[in-house]
Amino acid sequence: MQMSEMQLTKRRLLGGIAIAAAAAALVACNDSKDAADASSSGKTMADGTDVDTIQTAATSATEMPQADGDVDMAEVLKPGALPEMALGKADAPVKIVEYMSMTCPHCAHFHNTTFDTIKQKYIDTGKVQFIIREFPFDPRAAAAFMLARCNASSPEQLSTPEQYFPMVSMLFKQQQVWAAAEDGRAALLQMSKLAGFTEDSFTKCLTNQKLLDEVNATRERGSKDFGVDATPTFLINGKRYSGDMPVDTMSKLIDSLI
Repeated sequence: MQMSEMQLTKRRLLGGIAIAAAAAALVACNDSKDAADASSSGKTMADGTDVDTIQTAATSATEMPQADGDVDMAEVLKPGALPEMALGKADAPVKIVEYMSMTCPHCAHFHNTTFDTIKQKYIDTGKVQFIIREFPFDPRAAAAFMLARCNASSPEQLSTPEQYFPMVSMLFKQQQVWAAAEDGRAALLQMSKLAGFTEDSFTKCLTNQKLLDEVNATRERGSKDFGVDATPTFLINGKRYSGDMPVDTMSKLIDSLI
C-alpha cells in the first residue's frame, strides 16, 4: 500500500470504518488469528500481508534476534507530530520505540503476552524507556489510535500516557471483538464507552482532522525516516527489529545492552 493511500479522511473514519478497503485489511489480520493464538512470532506488512518469521524458531532457544538494519537513535528520539507516549525513565540506558498497528494480530500478541513482563522487569526498574508510535494500516486502526489519543471526557484534549497505555491494552485484549466486527463503528463505540467515552465524545474525537493528520504523519515519518514497513517494528538503541518477540528473546536483547 502506497503512503498516499493512507491519507484517511473524516468521512472514511466515521462513515466508512467498515468499508471495503478497511475490510480487506482486516481480513488479512483475521486470517492470522490462529498463528497469534498459537504464540507464533511474526509481523504484518504495510500491504496487510502476514508473515511468520524465522525468528520464532531461532529464538525458541533464546538466541539473540537479528536486526533488520541500523537507525540513527538520536533522530528516532526527536519529537514528532504527536507528544510521545512513553513509559520509563528518560535517562534509561535502553530505548525501545515500537511502531505498531492496532489491527495487527502480532502487535496484539506482543502486548498481550510480552509487554507486561518487560514493563515489570525493565521499564519499572529504570532500565528501559518504552515508546509507542502509531503505524495504522487501515481506517479502523487509525480510528482506534485516535480514540487512544483523545481524553475521553474532553476529546478536544490529548490523553496522557496514563490514559493512553490502558486504552491500547484494552483494545488489544479485545482486538477480535472490534477489529473483525461487521459494524466497526458500533464495536469501537462499545469499547470506547468502557474507557469513559460517550457517543458525543467518541464522535468528536473521530472528527478531529488535526489529530488524524498527526497520526498519519507519525506513520509516514516511521516509514520514510526509519525504514518501518511492518508491524510490530522495534527501534532499539540504534537497531531495527521487525516481528513479535517473546519475553525471553526481548529480555536477552535488553540484557545485552545494559
